[in-house]
Amino acid sequence: MPAPLRLIESSPDLPAEADAVVIGAGVAGAFSAYYLAKAGLKVALVEKGVVGGEQSSRNWGWCRQQNRDARELPISTRSLDLWEQFSADSGEDTGFRRCGLFYASNNEEELAGWARWGEFARTVGVSTSMLSSEEATARAAFTGQRFRGGVYSPTDGIANPALAAPAAAKALTKLGGTVHQSCAARGIETHGGAVSAVVTEKGTIRTRLVIMAGGAWASSFCHQLGVRFPQAAVRQTIMAVGTGDLALPDAFFSKSVSITRRGEGCHTLAISGRARVDPTSQFLRFHREFVPMFFRRWRNLSPGGLEGMRSGHEGLSRWRLDRPTPMESMRILDPKVDQSAVRLTQQRAAALVPALGTAPIVGAWAGYVDSTPDGVPVISETPSPGLILAAGFSGHGFGIGPGVGRLVADIATGAPPIVDPLPYRLSRFSSGRDLQVAEF
Repeated sequence: MPAPLRLIESSPDLPAEADAVVIGAGVAGAFSAYYLAKAGLKVALVEKGVVGGEQSSRNWGWCRQQNRDARELPISTRSLDLWEQFSADSGEDTGFRRCGLFYASNNEEELAGWARWGEFARTVGVSTSMLSSEEATARAAFTGQRFRGGVYSPTDGIANPALAAPAAAKALTKLGGTVHQSCAARGIETHGGAVSAVVTEKGTIRTRLVIMAGGAWASSFCHQLGVRFPQAAVRQTIMAVGTGDLALPDAFFSKSVSITRRGEGCHTLAISGRARVDPTSQFLRFHREFVPMFFRRWRNLSPGGLEGMRSGHEGLSRWRLDRPTPMESMRILDPKVDQSAVRLTQQRAAALVPALGTAPIVGAWAGYVDSTPDGVPVISETPSPGLILAAGFSGHGFGIGPGVGRLVADIATGAPPIVDPLPYRLSRFSSGRDLQVAEF
């Protein structure tokens, strides 16, 4: 089933030309479009389904610095400020608040890893504190359990996945940009090797700049242009329960289950990293590059089924621009919920907080989390002049959405980049060097 989502109206007419066309209206695409428009460009945001309809509305909603890979930490820090600034500038509500993120554990190895990360993070100005057993147990009083320790990051927070991407898209229209839903981009036309237009199912938009922010569809789209982008997606399931007046924190992490407030009287429950791998032709193409990551995370991965093949997002066929594409057959990736994951999540939640065992299930949904071989996103120019790629967020993309959008705009306009873009370059996958897989 789809996750809850604020729906917005599309712009009435497809423009004949634009300074920039953003393909994909998830968090990355919507904020890219917004910041491009803030920079003075005429922007069209095209989406095959609805704004925020795929993974951008199906995630936890965490906006964190805590336990970020060092390569993602700078953009995470800047994004927290941008979440606040966006609401002040646009008047749109994303549900963002710095509620703090609390992690608790009874595993000494896990606690040691958090402590090592904290030592590094404090050298770059991140506020994070290790908690003693007494401190963690007191903060986790809602569980009635004792913990060996924990960590607390007071300046981190959450935003509402039902609101965030639609808010950025709505803000784009206030700046003169346009939003086009149920409007799949079939491909890109080039002139002299450079981008010259985007062909959509509703017409052609002339442009010299395209942002590909298509999430799990990005690699197959790049394949149409001969741009190699190694990407694989796993299917993850989360559930939502009605919690009413139950005293729960806004955001809590444990290895067994995590809890996040989602609106009033509702929390989402999930098991971190647990996913199914649905084999696809694209997965087979890139599988060797993903071996190190999957080997590190194999305990949380289970074999999937034919769901990925049927969805069509990881195909290797070439599309014709004058005919419907797989994206028009699958407007919104809404994969099958893993019912075994729902049952296990509910069992673990009940063991942690007994009252959650009887809390009514108000929803469960699955989504495809697109990853790169090293677990770090690509925010980069590509070998195709005029095409910028923003994808492969590896389950970390929601919280850095504003920073991604701002960096995309900086790259596109030649402005000083908000953070060093080097760690996010696409060319790292063809450099011949061994990749360092993200630890968190």
